[in-house]
Amino acid sequence: MAAAKLMDFDKALELFEPVLGFEVHVELNTNTKMFSDAPNPANELYHAAEPNTLIAPVDLGLPGSLPVVNETAIRSSISLGLALGCSIAESSRFARKNYFYPDLGKNYQISQYDEPIAFEGSVEVELEDGTIVQIPIERAHMEEDAGKLTHMGGATGRIQGAEYSLVDYNRAGVPLVEIVTKTIFGTEHRAPEVAKAYVATIRDIVRSLGISEARLERGNLRCDANVSLRPRGVEKLGTRTETKNVNSMRSVERAVRYEIQRQAQILADGGTITQETRHWHEDTGATSPGRPKSDADDYRYFPEPDLLPVQPAAELIEELRAQLPEQPVARRRRLMTEWGFTDLEFQDVRNGGLLDVVEATIASGATPAAARKWWTGEISRLANAQERDAAELVGPADVAALQKLVEAGTLTDKLARQVLEGVIAGEGTPQQVVDARGLAVVSDDGALIAAIDEALASQPDVMAKIRDGKVQAAGAVIGAVMKAMKGQADAARVRELVLARASEPEA
Repeated sequence: MAAAKLMDFDKALELFEPVLGFEVHVELNTNTKMFSDAPNPANELYHAAEPNTLIAPVDLGLPGSLPVVNETAIRSSISLGLALGCSIAESSRFARKNYFYPDLGKNYQISQYDEPIAFEGSVEVELEDGTIVQIPIERAHMEEDAGKLTHMGGATGRIQGAEYSLVDYNRAGVPLVEIVTKTIFGTEHRAPEVAKAYVATIRDIVRSLGISEARLERGNLRCDANVSLRPRGVEKLGTRTETKNVNSMRSVERAVRYEIQRQAQILADGGTITQETRHWHEDTGATSPGRPKSDADDYRYFPEPDLLPVQPAAELIEELRAQLPEQPVARRRRLMTEWGFTDLEFQDVRNGGLLDVVEATIASGATPAAARKWWTGEISRLANAQERDAAELVGPADVAALQKLVEAGTLTDKLARQVLEGVIAGEGTPQQVVDARGLAVVSDDGALIAAIDEALASQPDVMAKIRDGKVQAAGAVIGAVMKAMKGQADAARVRELVLARASEPEA
């Protein structure tokens, strides 16, 4: 497929106004599925179970099977709706969304259509420079997930070029909440940044509620980004495209930018935009056509005949409202003030998704500066090298314990990094790794003096230089001692002993 022509981003924004909309799907971490008692694989990696083993007759729509609503999923959906500033419907009902796809065993999806459980909300989104953008929420509705297709025989793992596809229904029936925004105007040049920040905010809200892992790379959180352009001064909206299931914050930002540039070039050349779904390709940084986008009428929605309306008690709604955690924007502002970070220092913590683990590390006894140093420095470096999340490598309590060993003088920063690698490798707590590897700093004067004497013997002119006032010459001895003792010498104490030796009368 030939690469699309792209207009310069700034030029595109001179000619056209970007209009956005987002549909974010959140997999709920209930123990069982939305309408059956089959185990819910959203709590684990999908490949941890054999294909088609976590299923029940309801998930496949087998004759005689009837759905039963998961109560925990209802409670989680209400909590999420409240956290999004939505009103909760006194009565909502499920509907059948009819369409055919191989991973949809029933040929319909149980969803909600004109009677969602939550509606008319708004969420605050904070951009990197502190600007607050209000994103209007149209609705949050409950539904079930579809299965998963694996395309075999092709070079890319996508359906294009594949020889055949395998279907796994383990994911079919997993509880979902779909959050749909209203049309978003006024983002202008910051449209890609707003897209990224919005999805990050939804992730933070969901995690704070404890209702989902909300990990894009695992599919717990999936974003469909709608983009359209309209010429400056024109009121009528342009034709939108929907980029499906973008699986990282960075990719959401890139996909929105790409679609703005692609659509702008087509319109400037006199072409028209096709209303369609599009697939994002991480390797090429481009989108490609999917299928023509269906309107609601095409799905032939009708009320689900096997399920009663959902009518939560007012007392339940107020109970869940009272349990809501602090909103992400308010929490970040509070923590930045409490920790004494500058905007730039705090940015590293927030952008890396590290806020929770940094906070837990501080609660375990580390200073804010030390917690930030470890998580944004060495731990993030190791996580990037292993292509894993930093929070997967090591726990906050171990990081706090490691820092305490540094502050006590038991470890230097260099030794602490070796201990960290041991902890990540599963060798035990920081103290256990220190003991097993013998990595503690040597501060015994006898051992240090012996090493100093050996270093001075190989550099007989150093002592004379120090006595002549060239104190910096001591660095050569300190370096030699540190090398001989494999970095485990107390460098400050070595310096003291060297200078003390220089002050002694010459023999």
